[in-house]
Formats: sequence, C-alpha cells, structure tokens
Amino acid sequence: MSDHTHIEWTDSTWNPITGCSIVSAGCTNCYAMGLAGTRLKHHPSRAGLTRESGGRHLWTGEVRFNEEWIDQPLRWRKPRRIFVCAHGDLFHEAVPDEWIDRVFAVMALAPQHTFQVVTKRPERMRDYLTEREDREIGRAMDRQLTGPHPVPVLRNVWLGTSIEDQATADARIPHLLATPAAVRFVSAEPLLGPVSLEPFLPWPDSGGELPDGTAFGCYDCDGGTCSNCPKDHAHYACEEGPRDAEGCPEWVHCERVTLDWVIVGGESGLRARPMHPDWVRVLRDQCQAAGAAFFFKQWGEWGPQTPYPVPAQLGEMTRFTITASTDRRRVGATVWRAGHGIYLPSEIMDRNGKRAAGRLLDGRAWDEMPEPTNGDLDHG
Repeated sequence: MSDHTHIEWTDSTWNPITGCSIVSAGCTNCYAMGLAGTRLKHHPSRAGLTRESGGRHLWTGEVRFNEEWIDQPLRWRKPRRIFVCAHGDLFHEAVPDEWIDRVFAVMALAPQHTFQVVTKRPERMRDYLTEREDREIGRAMDRQLTGPHPVPVLRNVWLGTSIEDQATADARIPHLLATPAAVRFVSAEPLLGPVSLEPFLPWPDSGGELPDGTAFGCYDCDGGTCSNCPKDHAHYACEEGPRDAEGCPEWVHCERVTLDWVIVGGESGLRARPMHPDWVRVLRDQCQAAGAAFFFKQWGEWGPQTPYPVPAQLGEMTRFTITASTDRRRVGATVWRAGHGIYLPSEIMDRNGKRAAGRLLDGRAWDEMPEPTNGDLDHG
C-alpha cells in the first residue's frame, strides 16, 4: 500500500508500520493522522491509532506492524522509488529495533528499488544506523552493503528528515548528516517559516578553502584533532592517513557531509497555513548556488497570484506580520488578511485549493532529483 501515489517525488508508498505522535508544529495538520481518524479508521492498519479531541483526530502514540505488507516491495518487479512509512515514522520511539531490522532487510533484498525514508526523529535514525554493526539483520543486507563509512550503507536507501522552520532545521539536520547514508535529504513540508540551509549545503568551489580561509588538507599529530572538525559540528567526516613508526597518523583528511536533495511544499487541507513565496525562493536559490537538487512539490491550499492587486480598503482587513528570509537576512513584512485572501507585499495568496494552486514556482516546475546510487533506474 500503495502501488501508486500522487506524491510528486516518489512512485509508491509502503506502510509496514503505521501510527505516530505529534512532535512539532509541522505535525498539527498531518494528512496521515486525519485519514487514520476518518476514512481509514476502521481499517485494521489504522483502527484505534487516533483519538478525537477538539474536533480533530490526533495520534495516540500507538504504532502497528502490518505483517501483510512487509514483503510488498519484493513483489514489485519494475524499479520504482518507494516512500517508506508514509503513514507513520520508521524511527518512532515506540517502534522496536526488530521491526526496523525487518524493514531494512526487505530493502536490502530489493536492490531494484530506491527507498526514501523520512523521519522527524533523526537522532534515533543516527543511533540505529551507527550501532547496526552490533546486530544481525540478515545475509541479504550483507550483499547490498557498500561504502567507505564506518558502518556500511545500503546503496538503494535514501535517508531524510522533515523540517518546517529554522528551529527544526537546526535541531534535526545535524543528526541526519551524522548518519551514514548514500543520499541525505530534507523535506521542508509543510514549510511554516523562513529557513536558511546554507550551513548544511555544499559550498561552491573555493579552491580548497573553508569560508574562514582555512585550507582543507592534512594535519599531523602535533595539532591534535583536525581543526576543520570541531566536535560540535557533526557534519564533518575525518579520515586518518597512514601512521608513522610511533603510531602517529601522518595526515588527516577532512570532508564536509552535506545535503544532497531538498524538497519543499506548502500545506493542504481545511486548516492549511499559507507559505510565503519568498521562503521557497530562498531555498531554491541556495540549492542552485550549492549544486544541490531542488524539488518543489506544491503550493498546497494557498497559491500565489500576480500581479499584486492593491486592496482598496486596507482598514477593513486584519493585519498581521509574516517573516521572509532574503540573502541570509530575515526581514519582517506587513501582511493583511481579507476574506479568503492573504495579501503579501508583492503578491496575493488565494485559497483556491491544491489543484488550482499547482506546483509552478516563478513559471516553471522544479523536479530535480539527486543522482541515483544504485545505477540508472527507470522510474517511469
């Protein structure tokens, strides 16, 4: 479930585990939570996973392993991208390691597919994958493990974390970057505030120098730990060179670990919150400058219209403030709300629904994908 999906950046969803709990503002209008409490509330995979409160259906924190779906990717012969646990979180605190082991074993047995794992709990994902060498997942995984990392990496598994604002980006992305993975990505959906991802993206070619002018390269034992790799920056990976007669490593090679892919999208549904177009443009421009893949999924319930029609009677509107980020600076913008419209400084956001709003950003679709890690697959 499901053989096909309308999610633009994947081909299918696979839900061996369902159920979750709210951890941040991005979860407030979770579509999976709403479905589990309404249309799917009697389905064995969802029954009892939500409770009603204040007219909303909220996760209870219970999770469920769906045995009948665990081998589903093995029955899909044609290569495809598969969103793992689209109606839950593989690394939820209530999910036992044994369930995660089985999911990873299936992903190892299906190298024809690319599996996309998104979590709001990247710290547990990091712990699970960096301690995995101490557990036996199965011979099938051993055949697919590869890479120079201390813990082997599945070539066909992309790991991501979801964020909604700068606070969640700063809290979650370092854990993701400290996790061994073939591809690391961020899903900024719903995007609820301005975000800068510059610290987590590749730097443009600077001739081998860091932004502070320090050169990449080699450091001997006299300098102690590599000065390019402070312990509070988990997105650096160090590799020792050969040791001399006294056992001291002669060289240390430093390399930044960065994001490969950024997905951005607005919120849909009855309670959807609008997304400022400039928030999206900033992330697009940062990805373009860094050479990272950028994917714009949707505007959601609220979409922009141009040119900006100046309201005739601003006094009758409700005024509030929204922030936008432009070129590393955050600026406040006065915004007025009237009826079903939200008026921004340069354009108007109309609540016309997801289909009418579409997914064009400045007149074009942005469907960039990171390079496949297990060969050129046909995901048509």
